[in-house]
Amino acid sequence: MNSTTLATAIPRRRYPPGDLAIWIFILAELLVFAVFLAAYAFARSGDVALFNTYQDTLDRRAALINTLALITASFFVVRAVAAVREDDPRGCTRWLLAAIGMGLLFVGVKGGEYAHHLGEGIHLGTNTFYMFYLSLTFFHFMHVLLGLVILSAVAFKAHRGGYSAAEHTGVETGGAYWHMVDLV
Repeated sequence: MNSTTLATAIPRRRYPPGDLAIWIFILAELLVFAVFLAAYAFARSGDVALFNTYQDTLDRRAALINTLALITASFFVVRAVAAVREDDPRGCTRWLLAAIGMGLLFVGVKGGEYAHHLGEGIHLGTNTFYMFYLSLTFFHFMHVLLGLVILSAVAFKAHRGGYSAAEHTGVETGGAYWHMVDLV
């Protein structure tokens, strides 16, 4: 097999994978999260006792479930990208649906946490800890919802045969966004 035949037999991968615009968006979003987290760290340093006290009121089991749900969803997204690169759009769709299921688990658990806090009379004005906790987690929650919309659109297109081993930029783009959501 000569080099010309080999080059056409193996599709070149783009770096970074997906659309360049999503990477610009991801970097901007990471900057926003970094500023938010820096503000949290600064506020926490001013009242460590308050933050430690109210941090202990959070449900660690729910946090564990949500962390595992997002990490598992990211693994499923990786498998979806691998499937489409192997020209398996049905496999891609199945993996994306599994990722969406894990994302919905996160939404359900986090929604339950919010309902509990609101039921206890906790809100943004309760104290500095809850102002940051609720703001940061809700900002993240909204990104998870957007990620679910994106993954759903990608899964729908994959189901309809819209991606192949030769052209799957949309799957990589949606996957890149989902990994950003998981990262933060």
